[in-house]
Amino acid sequence: MEVDRSESQSMGSQQVRKFTWRIENFSCIKCNKLYSDIFHVGGNKWQLLVFPKGNKVDHISIYVDAADSATLPPGWSRYAQFRLSVINQTDPKTSITKVTNHEFNAKENDWGFTSFMPLDELLDPKRGYLVNDACLVEAYIATDRTIDLLSDALIVELETASDKLKSKEADHGEAAIDNQKPTIVKPEEITTQSSAILSAPAVLSSPGQDEAESTNQKLPTADQSSSQSETIEPEDPTEEDMDTFFTSLESELARSNIVSSQEEAKEALVNIDEALNMAPANFYDSGMISSLKKAFKVLSSVDCSSTFTIELKDELLAMEENFKQLPERVVKAVQDKNLLSEKESVKLALTRNLEDSLIKFKEAKAEAKQVEQKLAALHEQVAEAQKNKENILAERKEIFKISQDLKAQLNALGKEWPEYVAKAKVAEEEEKSVEAEWGRMKGFISSLKGKI
Repeated sequence: MEVDRSESQSMGSQQVRKFTWRIENFSCIKCNKLYSDIFHVGGNKWQLLVFPKGNKVDHISIYVDAADSATLPPGWSRYAQFRLSVINQTDPKTSITKVTNHEFNAKENDWGFTSFMPLDELLDPKRGYLVNDACLVEAYIATDRTIDLLSDALIVELETASDKLKSKEADHGEAAIDNQKPTIVKPEEITTQSSAILSAPAVLSSPGQDEAESTNQKLPTADQSSSQSETIEPEDPTEEDMDTFFTSLESELARSNIVSSQEEAKEALVNIDEALNMAPANFYDSGMISSLKKAFKVLSSVDCSSTFTIELKDELLAMEENFKQLPERVVKAVQDKNLLSEKESVKLALTRNLEDSLIKFKEAKAEAKQVEQKLAALHEQVAEAQKNKENILAERKEIFKISQDLKAQLNALGKEWPEYVAKAKVAEEEEKSVEAEWGRMKGFISSLKGKI
């Protein structure tokens, strides 16, 4: 089985991009699930997850996965809207496309469609979804809440930008990506699929109809699905229903252009100042990030004036990202310093064990010498003394082996020691850097409070 993964060459910090995954020898795949190569959108790592035989259903299952979820700190979350397609390679107008959005977190680190399309349709060579036993899965992913992937106009804009980039690359060898709009990325160069998504109607996931879900959730049975469709009275909303509703509501409110008052701005600055009065490490564990998010949202919607200029607003909004990064950096620095302390304890224990082994080895050597002297003086006890000598010599060999192992461990630690020392020094500098930046931010806020 060969899986060919391809990825566009856009910058990872862009907030929307197209990713195309070509899966070769699809009908011969034996494993239950496949992961695509990792790609970056909005500065975060993502990958596609496909269940070629279906995730406990007779449909192909396709999800978007937060690729680095295992290494993210507790309480992490990230938003993405995505548009997934299985491309019909002979008739692009019949490509299957679905759209949904999700707030990814530790409990739901992947999200998508368990029943994306029936396997009997996908595997039928006459349908056009498998050509030369290759399946094309295409994804548009956006991390900007204001981007609407249901908009065909946006997809046309993306494809048009892609065509222009390809033309420039053909003429000049390299595309001038820096001259493109920030939200436009170069899609994967599969030109026959450029209009596929435009012709195929996009389906926005909603409860009860191709509902998007995580692989971590328990899937409903066939009986449960049937009973839900026959229920007359509305059911209580699930956690997923409520998350979807409020995620959509948040997107709408972000586009509502509500103007905050000066009093609200002052209160927001007080909240930020309160946070800056805390040590970075304490702020990391305080749980104040949600209230600060609200404060920065208020500041972003204040009318600009002579005392609250656009430049000051931009500086304040840039600080929001610092509130996320600086505490995480100082926590990482503390962890690196603690690692050196842990390794010092290991080094001390190994050294003491090695010293004990040396003492025992010398004692055994002296005892062996005494036995040899007794053998010379006591001929009657030669046989018994010889046996004692052999036992002691065997013990020496065992001690020698143990000592060799301990010495090897100490040598290995010695090679790694400069790295631990270097990390500790870098950690100390990082702490100082964070504290300096923290103080600068605090001073800035204090000076700004006097202007409002």
